[in-house]
Amino acid sequence: MKRTSLLPALVVCVYAFLGPVTQLCAQAGNDSKSVTASFYSTRYNGRRTASGQRFNSNALTAAHRTLPFGTKVKVTNLSNNRSVVVRVNDRGPFVKGREISVTRLAARRLDFVRAGTARVAMEVLTP
Repeated sequence: MKRTSLLPALVVCVYAFLGPVTQLCAQAGNDSKSVTASFYSTRYNGRRTASGQRFNSNALTAAHRTLPFGTKVKVTNLSNNRSVVVRVNDRGPFVKGREISVTRLAARRLDFVRAGTARVAMEVLTP
């Protein structure tokens, strides 16, 4: 009877589980990256987000395609240097060229409601 080691399979399983987490931890606290942000329409108020929470345009939350729910992100408008910290609780935006979508309150604080989108610095604060 041939004995096989379970170690390679265990390593693959651990990496599959912890790989994205360790990559996110490595990103946290690093220099911010410049991305395009947009904001949600108020028509989504009360609807469920991808995390299961109800959307509230008067909260400081955001949508991101890959960051885990609960991740806090500092978003700084590069044209006026205004900043806000948002918590990821939804998936999106699904428009090419945009990386984060924030609530109307966050967009108001960042002062880009009239423009609709803004070039922002995005810094992951907590994985």
